[in-house]
Amino acid sequence: MSSYPVSISANKSEGWLKITWDDNHVSTYPFGLLRAACPCATCRGGHENMRSTPDPEVFELVLPDSPATRLRNIEAVGNYAITIEWEDGHHFGIYRWDYLRELCPCSECRGMA
Repeated sequence: MSSYPVSISANKSEGWLKITWDDNHVSTYPFGLLRAACPCATCRGGHENMRSTPDPEVFELVLPDSPATRLRNIEAVGNYAITIEWEDGHHFGIYRWDYLRELCPCSECRGMA
């Protein structure tokens, strides 16, 4: 399934990122989930652990509110991804559209996994 976002918004005070996809599905990601699922080599434990899908364990992790889970900035990466800068300075993960769609935490998407 190839989906593309038609809108992306974030609410820093409530701690979520929302993406509306071109098929009208809406994904709301808690910041803690996005940080737990950071796709960079450092967070994944090295290049040998890089995969195009999120680790299933990230859905079980609960990260506390901290600079590591507070959004500082979001930037587009071409027309295929975003990168997120966290308040602790981490900004290395490139969240591709397909990765984010796989990461959707809603019950409909988790039932498809």
